[in-house]
Amino acid sequence: MKKVFTQTFGVVGAIIERNGKILLVKEAKKGKDTGKWNHPAGWIELGEDPIESVKREVKEEAGLEFTPTHILGIYSLVKKGFNPIHHPIKIIFLGDISNKETNKLADDVTEKKWFAPKDIKKMDSHTLRDSDIKEMVKSYFSGKRHPLNLIIHTIMKYYENHYLRKHCISR
Repeated sequence: MKKVFTQTFGVVGAIIERNGKILLVKEAKKGKDTGKWNHPAGWIELGEDPIESVKREVKEEAGLEFTPTHILGIYSLVKKGFNPIHHPIKIIFLGDISNKETNKLADDVTEKKWFAPKDIKKMDSHTLRDSDIKEMVKSYFSGKRHPLNLIIHTIMKYYENHYLRKHCISR
């Protein structure tokens, strides 16, 4: 599906920690973010439950089975300098990963690597995709956590003729 940047868009991501280090993936996309480090993240597909979305994104981008346990926060990031301006609303999850890893990564990722928080803090806009990742890492290590039940995913079936039948006057 073609991505549209003329309005805000939904993104999920994960802050994954192991032995005091945070997992980041290197972007392979063409454009301003090529070669920059990011946390595993991506767009929520139309109709997709955000919890299922983050599981899919972590598997695609990091080759890991991810089980969300908490929400770190919801981040609004306005990226000026893009045409049009990009404005993702990010739901960032925390969770557990299995020990089973695959080396197969999505086409838009070239590698994955574990970083100490101090190394992420030193990264600038030339090496780190989004500056809010530093705040996420800080919030994670300060113990910030929210329950998964903050997300209520509803699928509503709409039948076009239902409204018409219910509200039309018979002649």
